Amino acid sequence: MSGCESIAQSNTSSESMDVSILNTALGLEHEAINAYQLGAESGLLQKPVLDVAVQFQSHHKAHRDALIATIRKMGGKPVEPMKLEEYAKALKADTLKSQGDVLALATKLELGATNAYLGVIPSFKSGDLAKVSARLAADETMHWTVLSQALGRALPTGALTFGA
Repeated sequence: MSGCESIAQSNTSSESMDVSILNTALGLEHEAINAYQLGAESGLLQKPVLDVAVQFQSHHKAHRDALIATIRKMGGKPVEPMKLEEYAKALKADTLKSQGDVLALATKLELGATNAYLGVIPSFKSGDLAKVSARLAADETMHWTVLSQALGRALPTGALTFGA
């Protein structure tokens, strides 16, 4: 992701906190990738919805790859993903009985990621990382919006809905 690579030269004390934040973000991306995998393998998604889920999963894989590269360039060690079975248990995948259930879970996770990315922007010591976090939040917000519409949910009526 453009912007991630250029920040690897910042000072060491700031980097430690930034790497910690990036690893938390990486954990969210691992969770999203695996949640979409669980949804794809569930057999509950109709073809057009499955196609969107796979596309969103590819976005999360790109986020993951950019975060891993940045963490490594900053001298950090990227967190490893759990096993798919562990995500299935943590996300209570056994309770997913319909396409709507899968979409509701994805919507919840996307909203959580949106708010997490927005929430950490002020914590970054690097302005470039803050910008990247804002771009990630924009992707997550797009995902949330599409999924909410697929569920037939109304868009928020008020302004400043996200990150609160």
